[in-house]
Amino acid sequence: MTGAAPRFPLRTFVQRLLGPKVTAYLLHLRPLEWPIMTAHFLLGTLLASGWPLTAGPALLGWLVFVALMNGGTLAINSAFDQDEGDIGYLKAPPKPPDHLLAFSVLLLAFSALLGFLLPRPFALLNLACVAMSILYSVPPARLKARAGWDLLINCLGFGLFTPLAGWALTGRPFSPAILRAALGFAFLFAALYPMTQIYQVAEDARRGDRTLVIRVGVGRSLGLALGAALAAHGLFAAAILAKGRNPWYLALSLGAWLAVLLPWLGQWRTWSDHRHEAGMYWGLGAWAVTDLSLLVLLWP
Repeated sequence: MTGAAPRFPLRTFVQRLLGPKVTAYLLHLRPLEWPIMTAHFLLGTLLASGWPLTAGPALLGWLVFVALMNGGTLAINSAFDQDEGDIGYLKAPPKPPDHLLAFSVLLLAFSALLGFLLPRPFALLNLACVAMSILYSVPPARLKARAGWDLLINCLGFGLFTPLAGWALTGRPFSPAILRAALGFAFLFAALYPMTQIYQVAEDARRGDRTLVIRVGVGRSLGLALGAALAAHGLFAAAILAKGRNPWYLALSLGAWLAVLLPWLGQWRTWSDHRHEAGMYWGLGAWAVTDLSLLVLLWP
């Protein structure tokens, strides 16, 4: 980490403030993902009722689902992967600290327990995500190394359950619109997930993981991503129609995804790993456009 620190001024500042060991623990929670996770989580809350929650339940829900559950999920993943190259939301990762596994298990346990201080549907969705986090990263299950299962876990956890958990935080019953929109996000994560793997193919292969992209190839994975993005927007349109509104305004969201995927699909053979990694971040930008579009189109 010492050698990489000059590339990252903020990381250098945090390291000087907290020390290298504490900084390593913090970085493996990948806090750069938290704004994305927070926005997707709070989308469900805002669509439920436009933010009626007091600060206490909202902050507790964020702590449980984003900081503890999502942070613990990424930390336990790092503890077993021992990545040396760039990973999602963390460039030049520091060597995982000796007790990262115990630390991540503690975070997930606190998340599971504290979740039951909030509405029961929220607690159960959060508990399901904790269980999937363990199945995803920890041997012998280690579903992230099994093509198809890796995709399913991510589509359920980030795509489907995250906005539903945000909605459940309000205590309101799920509406047909949020159920369709959340299912659409499950398909949308099937579009994003291959993007998160393409630039890590060499490292995943050295570790022996048989991820989706390794099994089906980069080109077919991007074709799958395109089909999943189209299916997702069909479900988003159904959600908007369930609210009695015009789905044509989804064109901005769909256009953002096509702008990312079509050039990538046509030119991937000539792209370096760094460019594939940049493509993933463009995909995250398209995801933000979708979140904002649905916030406007499905606003209570």
